Amino acid sequence: MHLEPEQLDIQQLGGCRIASPIKGIHFLENGDRVLVSSSLDIVNGILEQGGRLPAFEKAGPRSKIYFDPSKLKCGIVTCGGLCPGLNDVIRAVVLSLYHNYKVKTVYGFPYGYEGLTYRFGHFPVELNPEAVSRIHEYGGTILGSSRGHQDISEMVDTLDRMNVGILFAIGGDGTLRGAQGIAEEILRRGLKISVIGIPKTIDNDISYVERSFGFETAVSEAVRAIDAAHTEAKGARNGIGLVKLMGRDSGFIAVFASLARSDVNFCLIPESPFTLEKLLESVRDRVQSRGHAVIVAAEGAGQDLMATSGERDASGNLKFGDIGVFLKERIGAYFQKLEMDATLKYIDPSYTIRGVPANPYDSAFCLLLGQNAVHAGMAGRTNMVVGLWMGTFTHVPIPLAVSQRKKVDPESWVWSSVLTSTGQPKDMR
Repeated sequence: MHLEPEQLDIQQLGGCRIASPIKGIHFLENGDRVLVSSSLDIVNGILEQGGRLPAFEKAGPRSKIYFDPSKLKCGIVTCGGLCPGLNDVIRAVVLSLYHNYKVKTVYGFPYGYEGLTYRFGHFPVELNPEAVSRIHEYGGTILGSSRGHQDISEMVDTLDRMNVGILFAIGGDGTLRGAQGIAEEILRRGLKISVIGIPKTIDNDISYVERSFGFETAVSEAVRAIDAAHTEAKGARNGIGLVKLMGRDSGFIAVFASLARSDVNFCLIPESPFTLEKLLESVRDRVQSRGHAVIVAAEGAGQDLMATSGERDASGNLKFGDIGVFLKERIGAYFQKLEMDATLKYIDPSYTIRGVPANPYDSAFCLLLGQNAVHAGMAGRTNMVVGLWMGTFTHVPIPLAVSQRKKVDPESWVWSSVLTSTGQPKDMR
């Protein structure tokens, strides 16, 4: 996707004139940037034409801030499906607001955007260091979560009535679209409320964000399921281990879990179509030659092979067919038709993975995301999400982050590495 530099500009509520209360750290300048592309050919081509290089604003603390901490109230919502690290992010935001900026009032709105409307009768909870001191040790979110659209006008009414200055919205694509709508309504009303997104998608599919929290933990847990499937497959004559992993539209968990375990023989993802005939024949050949096979399938893989109801969930996502159950039945029937004994073990660890606490790597990442989200909000940024690009934390406009879904490129080095590791045919159609 070609980007114009203006697409990367971050909205601001106004000038920053208040000295930051943080002492003894390195402050960023407003002009500090991270180039979108590291390709010399692209960079040189733009410079030769006298153009402005597309670059993200760097995330981090500023020496001058927009909000007066002594008068500021903040709010936090967690939306969408569960993901490892949600409590870590909540904790990081609360501790950074309280200890770094001396903000004493932070509300947690229960059950996502439901908590911002009067219709459900949810009462906000006050969050402070004591309330969040141990929450990172547990999976899920202490605030609860929900899917589905709420009335944007009502949500802004709540923020205005409660005098909330910064709203931190922790969630994925749908959550960020909701945050964008809230920010636009705030702008239309002329209010001074910042909306900061923190990307939560276990599938790692937010555009222009290299990695989202929870992904590392999800891959680690997925590997445990793959290990079990491999053990089961090797323990039986003509054994087949089948693991279904999360990944509606993007197969990153399946890809990196497969790379972490060279025991996987077939990695099926939404971005790489396959036919049932080709898959079944390839599995048969593998079992005949090696005595066992391990298959990893992302939940969005092979959807064209199954009949769908056309129904949608509360977030508006099309309800998918169950590729795991589908493959289990088809593989079993195929080997039975061949009169070839086979033992298939099917493992679906999806909800087990979603509910675990973050591993140490993810937990540290959550802390940094939460801190940088707070720095952005205090500096008056809005309608943006904190991201990571080329190893540096950045500010990404929400409209850009939700402009398209990040997917595995079938022509990329990473998918080529999967093909090399699994030995599966490049073209499974």
